[in-house]
Parts: sequence; structure tokens; C-alpha cells
Amino acid sequence: MGQLDGRVALVTGGSRGIGRGISQLLAEEGAAVAVNYRRDADSAAETVAMLEAAGAVARAYQCSVDDPDQDARMVEAIVADFGYIDILVNNGAIASRGLSVADTDPTEVGRVLASHAIGPHHLCRLVLPSMRTRERGDIVMVSSAATLHHRANGAPYNMGKAALEALAFTLAKEERRHNIHVNVAAPGLVDTDMGRRLAKAVNGADDIHELDETSPFGRVCTPLDVARVVVWLCTDGAGYLTGQKVVVDGGGTLLSF
Repeated sequence: MGQLDGRVALVTGGSRGIGRGISQLLAEEGAAVAVNYRRDADSAAETVAMLEAAGAVARAYQCSVDDPDQDARMVEAIVADFGYIDILVNNGAIASRGLSVADTDPTEVGRVLASHAIGPHHLCRLVLPSMRTRERGDIVMVSSAATLHHRANGAPYNMGKAALEALAFTLAKEERRHNIHVNVAAPGLVDTDMGRRLAKAVNGADDIHELDETSPFGRVCTPLDVARVVVWLCTDGAGYLTGQKVVVDGGGTLLSF
């Protein structure tokens, strides 16, 4: 018996990286998993096949979360397939280009904010009617430790994650009476495609594991490190938590001061 037996989870960006880790651990705890992807159908199919091989129920759904019409069609399809959604993990995200504010194109700002915050707002709005019918609901926003330091040359990304957290903390107050928990997991650098590109751009590391020696606990954070926190936030262990933010960076932010 898993801790999430009988529950249905939608994981945006669920086919790769952190999202794949979250999908895997949710399924291991008994949840049926709707794996959202934007473009990489092959990775989504691989993730679903991996979950099914382990005995889980999973299905892939293509949707660009920044499109409200696509969001509505996806949520409608998932509810038709599974009956309800009572876990939503807003994980899907894109990187900004690493430019200063003075050099950033306005279209990039809109695109990044739409992916990180406006799309999740649409999805929260769309899943709430189904989620409110369940005994418990959980919404977890995957943010970033970037909101703690707001480094230069990343304003669109920093703004998007800050807005995502504002959505979480507002929604936690609104939906508590419906027994819906809304929390934030905020990882630092993680060994994903995006993390590897960041490690190369910022640290000049051709291999992200070049940073292991200077990372907390002697290694870079993995997708499963983040996934364990996200899944725990959906279990009885976090049954009296809402409106909380867990920074998953091994204390790296603390060590930088």
C-alpha cells in the first residue's frame, strides 16, 4: 500500500529531469500520474513506459501550459480519463537567456512569466473544481532558490519564480477551507539538462559533476532529491502544512552568506 493510493496527479513538465523524478516517486506511492509535456513526445512516452513497467497507471498529455485553451483541454481530458485530479505539481519551466535587464527583449519577459506563473495560475483555476470534491487536495509549486538571492542577468526567471511563489501563498489562504494544501519546493542547482547548461554558463563546467566537491554533502542535487520533498508534501506527513516553502539546496544558500 502506497501513501498516495487512489490519488491522481498531474505533473507539468513531467517527462524529464525533476518532473520525471516527481512522476516516478508519485507513482511508487500509488498515485496515477498524468505526465504533461510540451514538445518532447519521446521522453514523455519513455516516462510513461517506465511507470507502467513498475506497475503504475500513467498517461502522457501534450500541452503548452502558457496557453489557457490547451490547459483547459488537457484538464478536461485527464478528468475524463481518471475521474478527478487531486494533486497538481506545477513543475514545467523554461530558462531565461542570462541577459541584463537593459539587454532583455520584452517578448522574453512575457514568455518566461507565462511559463512560470501565468500558466500555473490557469492550471490551478482549472483543477480546483475537481480537487474541491476530494477529501484532500495538494498543489506543489516547483520554484527555485533563485528567489532568495535574485542574481544579476536573470530578471525574467527570477520574476517568474517570485510570481509563482506569490500564487502559492495566496492560493494556500483561499483553499485551506477546502482542505487543499498549497506549498513550494525551491531547489538550487540540480543535475538536469537546464542545470547542466547553467553550470556551464555560470561556472564554466563542461561536466556538472565538476561542482560536486564544492557542493553541499559533496554532490550536486539530483532530481530525486527534489522529488522526495514534493511527494512528502502530498502525504500525511505534511498533513498540517500549507503555505510553506522548502528550499532544497543542501543548505547551499546559507553557506554563501
